[in-house]
Amino acid sequence: MNIAMGCDHGGFALKQEILQLLAEGGHQINDVGCDSEASVDYPDFADKVCAAIQEGRSSCGILICGTGIGMSIAANRHRHIRAALCHESLTARLSREHNDSNVLCLGARVLGVAIALDVVRAWLATDFAGGRHLRRISMMG
Repeated sequence: MNIAMGCDHGGFALKQEILQLLAEGGHQINDVGCDSEASVDYPDFADKVCAAIQEGRSSCGILICGTGIGMSIAANRHRHIRAALCHESLTARLSREHNDSNVLCLGARVLGVAIALDVVRAWLATDFAGGRHLRRISMMG
């Protein structure tokens, strides 16, 4: 799977952990930044990940900031992006199964590394269930 990854300075360290997990899983990674803990603006990186998905360069994305809230708000402004802020594996799984989320948002300052990696694994391992959920997703355009 080709996954676009983006973060702000608050998510940089966690992004490095997730990049390693994705590489070990054989995923192709489209890392759009940021590249250090120097202060940056999170909407810029949400825009880059969403553009990669919308243009077909990546099939899904992962965004990380301090809480995950800013990234989820910024990503959900984009048409056909369904960004889900998840704090544990159940919501990660259900965001894929019921909502067909194509962007996972994480908060580096509110999640430990082990939990964040568990969330990513659950999100990647879950497929969209379709059925009654497809009708609801279609209602959002």
